[in-house]
Amino acid sequence: MKTAVIVFPGSNRDHDMFHALELITGSRPQSVWHAESTLPDVDLVVVPGGFSYGDYLRSGAIAARSPILKDLVAKADNGVSVLGVCNGFQILTEAGLLPGALMRNAGITFVCKEVMMETVNNATRFSSKFTKGQVWRCPVAHHDGNYFADAETLRRIEDNGQVVFRYADGTNPNGSLNDIAGITNDNGNVLGMMPHPENLVEALHGGLDGRLLFESLATQAA
Repeated sequence: MKTAVIVFPGSNRDHDMFHALELITGSRPQSVWHAESTLPDVDLVVVPGGFSYGDYLRSGAIAARSPILKDLVAKADNGVSVLGVCNGFQILTEAGLLPGALMRNAGITFVCKEVMMETVNNATRFSSKFTKGQVWRCPVAHHDGNYFADAETLRRIEDNGQVVFRYADGTNPNGSLNDIAGITNDNGNVLGMMPHPENLVEALHGGLDGRLLFESLATQAA
């Protein structure tokens, strides 16, 4: 699987993502600076976590206007897999690649801890290695992860199976509607999620729960 990671001013989880992708795929991802205009020919593009542009205006709002986003939207429209984690999820919603918005956490505080995730849809390219209903561990670290959508949008994404992951066992850390932790676009090739699966992919991390997401993608690209 060929991969690329887009880097913005303020990204701070890009190297974590580089490591996870290289560990799973055996190949170092290509790093793409946000000011570039063209993405390489890859199977997966990742928008990593961090605080792009210091979260000024709204989290992800400035990054979503970066030059590289035009080609990212085009690649997504052509079916290339796109994964946005944490700030990456915020950027994808700001760019219109995913529905809804990420608001300030309900507790108005930054949260950094481990949560439990439920895989509610394992029929996607991001979740096929999970079993439906599987509950797994994953770290979170964010200040603006409270997923919101209007009632009609929320009904539509629920009915369409676009909700892939929910916070489980009462561990919702931010007040997200319906405990939503990760969603896809209509076509199922773009996933945004607030938790960080790249930080639980090897024994040194204290667990392997996050590997299944990357292994799911690798299987699709094989």
